[in-house]
Amino acid sequence: MQSKSISQNRTSLVIFLATLGVAITSLIPIVFPALLLRLFGGMEDHANINPFELGVWAYPFLLTNAAVFTFAFLYIKKQLPQIILKPIHLFVNFEITSNQAVILLAILLGAFVAFNAGDTFNDYYDADFIDHTKAYLENFSFTNFNSIYVQSSLQKLSMVLFGSYKVLSFVSSIALLLITYLLTRQITKKRFPGIISVTVLLYSGVFLHYDDSAAYPNFWILFFLVSLYVVLRAEFLSPIFYVLGILSKSLVAVFLPMSLFFIYRSNIAKKKKILITISYGVIVIIALLGLFVLKDRPEEYDIAEFSVHDFWSGFSAFSASIQHDSIILLFLIPVLVGLYVVSNKVLHADSFMFLILGVLLSAPIMAAVSNIINTPYRFIPVIVFFAIGIGMLFSKQNDSA
Repeated sequence: MQSKSISQNRTSLVIFLATLGVAITSLIPIVFPALLLRLFGGMEDHANINPFELGVWAYPFLLTNAAVFTFAFLYIKKQLPQIILKPIHLFVNFEITSNQAVILLAILLGAFVAFNAGDTFNDYYDADFIDHTKAYLENFSFTNFNSIYVQSSLQKLSMVLFGSYKVLSFVSSIALLLITYLLTRQITKKRFPGIISVTVLLYSGVFLHYDDSAAYPNFWILFFLVSLYVVLRAEFLSPIFYVLGILSKSLVAVFLPMSLFFIYRSNIAKKKKILITISYGVIVIIALLGLFVLKDRPEEYDIAEFSVHDFWSGFSAFSASIQHDSIILLFLIPVLVGLYVVSNKVLHADSFMFLILGVLLSAPIMAAVSNIINTPYRFIPVIVFFAIGIGMLFSKQNDSA
């Protein structure tokens, strides 16, 4: 296969630098919790707070990244002893059979279901669901179209079929694990990286916290991820799943640039790319027009005057939201660097950098111009893309998908 052109390499570099910059900014509160808000507004009444006071994750973050990059430098310079290099090469090139992949995936999904399904059928619902969602779903009608029609319909169907709003939410999380495996396998052309990606996602405390959430189900990210996967398998279905994502959560409309770049980077005919792009454009225009004319449009989507304080608070929200997901906090920067390193031979490495950039950047922008609150579940896409990104580092793919 031909390597990337010079323009494609430059594009990958620009995306990498932008993603790295936004990621570092989002992780600054890990080291200096008060720095961003002291510098750019929001803590004027707390002038006695030291902006350079270290956070609890400061030393683990700095030491881990220093160790990883030192190790990588020694690896590149071939200064590591063979006793270390040999296991690394074996692990990177390791592959499993189809039967082994099925068994391992069944074990992972089975463990996930065994340890988490019990909460799905209990009567406990969190305060956000009781205060903001329950009454709406109880009065919801399948003939009442609104901006979250798909999500509401699935939750209503879950109650009708299973007596709980949480069952189909939990099923969507199982499906999200499965599509994470399938997408990683499709991109890397290897099965073992898919298992790695699923394992990393299962490690996420944020994902496990919302796996059966009735207030914040994972339908939206599931449909969005499927829309990416079918680009590689049956591209004409991609706009359908994308619009299902928008009808599950309007925020998916913001992901349009990432979807179009993913399509642009895919190895499909140019004519098909143009047709899919036009389809996406029409869908988003209709969806946005529908959102603005809805009488019961959520107030959180009202456009407000740009707020500098809320913008920088949006950056701080990421580290605050995933503070219990240590693997992401500690290894996000190394994974981004790794994706750039392999981007010249692994198709879609830069696509996933761009996906991470888009989600991270959407948080402060949406916070600055709307009433949206960046709760942890909004960063589940970053966790999923991070997990797939780790799997891609074990790819031997050479520019095909």
